[in-house]
Amino acid sequence: MLLYKTKIALVDDHPIVVEGLEKILATVEHIEVVGHFFNGKDLLSFLDHHTVDVILQDITLPDINGIELCKTIKLHFPKTTVLALSHHHNRKIIMDMLNSGANGYLLKNISRNELVGCISAAVKGEITFSQDVKEIIASPQLSTDQTAVRLTSREKEVLELIASGKTTLEIAGQLHISRFTVESHRKNLLQKFEAKNVAELIRIATANSLL
Repeated sequence: MLLYKTKIALVDDHPIVVEGLEKILATVEHIEVVGHFFNGKDLLSFLDHHTVDVILQDITLPDINGIELCKTIKLHFPKTTVLALSHHHNRKIIMDMLNSGANGYLLKNISRNELVGCISAAVKGEITFSQDVKEIIASPQLSTDQTAVRLTSREKEVLELIASGKTTLEIAGQLHISRFTVESHRKNLLQKFEAKNVAELIRIATANSLL
């Protein structure tokens, strides 16, 4: 009697993460990785023509917010299990992902055995979490001021223009403010999001549904 293998698709924009996951899951007898993708669009195209039992997906992707991707998957492929696999440990992001229909949330520091166990639990219909996520959910909820990045209307404008690729001088001209004021807003945004550079700033803001 042939063993049915759980068909898994991987979605992460970091090739080294995908390669590592493929190597780990290749050692599990009852799991088969049927595809890996670096963006949401390619995954959705694949799902149109292939059966996938479980999707392991990152939150931050180059073309679509992972939360929105999960909603789309659940809308068009409701029987497919979606597990978030991310380094984002913000409670709001975890809850937003679950509210979008995800079957679980795992942090990328998860061990091989825990990962396999969570996949198996999700296939059985359980909502599953890695141990660190369980602790985040179980901990007392902080106030909104502590959990969410709060932006002024001007900071939101600057953030959106930065994300659109505008330079400091272009932003200054469009908003009729000095370039020094724009630079001040830029520094404040990096500090608020604890981002090392603009690319990371955009990724985190997108993950928090602020872009």
